[in-house]
Amino acid sequence: MRRMTALANRDGLRRRTVAQGEMQVSDERDVVLTTVLGSCVAACFYDPVAQIGGINHYLLADGTATDTASMQRYGVYAMEVLINAMLARGAARSRLRARIFGGATMREGFRDIGGANIAFARTFLREERIALVGEDVGGTKARRVEFRAAVGLARCRSVTDVAPPIVVRQPPPPPAAVGDVEFF
Repeated sequence: MRRMTALANRDGLRRRTVAQGEMQVSDERDVVLTTVLGSCVAACFYDPVAQIGGINHYLLADGTATDTASMQRYGVYAMEVLINAMLARGAARSRLRARIFGGATMREGFRDIGGANIAFARTFLREERIALVGEDVGGTKARRVEFRAAVGLARCRSVTDVAPPIVVRQPPPPPAAVGDVEFF
C-alpha cells in the first residue's frame, strides 16, 4: 500500500477522483482532479483571473428525475451545479473557459449515448456563452482525464483495452467416503 501512495505523490500533486454524477472545484495549485470516462462526458471549467476551476462527470445528456441523487446523472444538472460552486468561490461566469472530454461509443449497436452527451455539452456551452477552448470527444476508447483546476491545465489519455485475467477453474474435490476422517 505504501508503494502505491508514494507513486501517486511522486510528482508532489494531490489527486482527487471525481466519480460518475459528481463534481469538484479547486483553487489549490497542487490538486489534480481526475476521472475515467466511457460514454460519459466531463466538462472542465476554468476562470483564469480567479485561478479556480472544476470538473463534472455526467452519465446522460438529459432525463427526468425529481430527487437530487438521480438528477446528478444528467448534463444540465451537472453543469449548473459546477458553475454555481465556482461562482460561490469567486469565479465569474463571463470569464469561464471550458474543455470537454469523453462521449465514446463503447458498444456497437446500442443507442449513441456518448454522441448525445457531446451534443448536449456543446449546445449548453454555446447557449450559456461559455468559450469551448478544447475537446477530446467521441471515438471508441475510454479516457482518463486529469485536470489541474487552479491553473487550467488538462490532460486526456486513452485507456487501452486490457485483456481480463485468465481464470483457471479447478474441478471440486470428490466427496469424502462415508465414515472417512479428514485431517487438517
